[in-house]
Amino acid sequence: MSKIMRLPPRLLQRRPDTHKGDFGHIFILAGSGRFSGAAVLCAEAAMRTGAGLVTLGMPKSLTNAIIKIKPKEICLEPLPETKKASLSLAAFGKIKEFCKKIDILIIGPGLSEDKSTQNLIRKIIKTIDKPLVIDADGINALAGHLDLLKEIKKEKILTPHPGEMARLLNTKKEFVQSNRNVIAKDFASRYNLTIILKGFKTIVADKRNIYINKTGNPGMSTAGSGDVLTGMVAALWGQGLDAFSASKYATYLHGLAGDLAAKEKTQMGMIASDIIAKIPEAIKLSS
Repeated sequence: MSKIMRLPPRLLQRRPDTHKGDFGHIFILAGSGRFSGAAVLCAEAAMRTGAGLVTLGMPKSLTNAIIKIKPKEICLEPLPETKKASLSLAAFGKIKEFCKKIDILIIGPGLSEDKSTQNLIRKIIKTIDKPLVIDADGINALAGHLDLLKEIKKEKILTPHPGEMARLLNTKKEFVQSNRNVIAKDFASRYNLTIILKGFKTIVADKRNIYINKTGNPGMSTAGSGDVLTGMVAALWGQGLDAFSASKYATYLHGLAGDLAAKEKTQMGMIASDIIAKIPEAIKLSS
């Protein structure tokens, strides 16, 4: 196991008179008919990483099913949907209103590439003034629309895997993998954001800093692992860390939890839910 990284004291030392509002309200726009599990994984990971309150904004037809599988602590916000059970552009007004009472907005896990959904994503990114964690189909919606990232001034974190990064840059995945450090640093500087370029030795970069992660293992190459990381990033950001620090510590803890899960379940046998189950132990080891 890699050398232990200590978490900042501000995360570990909570005042006696605190309440859930002190630790961030995370609003997650995620899920569709085919990818409903991504939303639950992201939300549960955020809760396990210390978020005070997590609300899932989902297509309304999915909520009855999700109620049966989500942790009891996670709130639901049913939203207008397309015929394919993905979020519709018609959901924008309700989302904008709900965002008045949140701290961090996650957009992307399992949202689908439906045209209406992708238009909704771009409209949200352009107009809603909240710190943004953009993942998965949120990233896909930016392909061909990177000027949006230059237009908006709010803080933002992008969490692409190499394939999504290649799509953003209109290049090949092999090129991204051969130039990971340079690409991550250049993209972060050009668009004034924090980027988490996932994969072996995940890179976290902004225009001033770069961190190369050393935790994690090949068993984490499994469906939902990225959704878990996204929830963890937002949770730490909502607890007061800056965007780069939240991304760095979340990436480290995510990998450490994955290492603990692999030790118990084996790399071959572990799944994303096993990573979530080990987040508290990873936090304890890093305290």
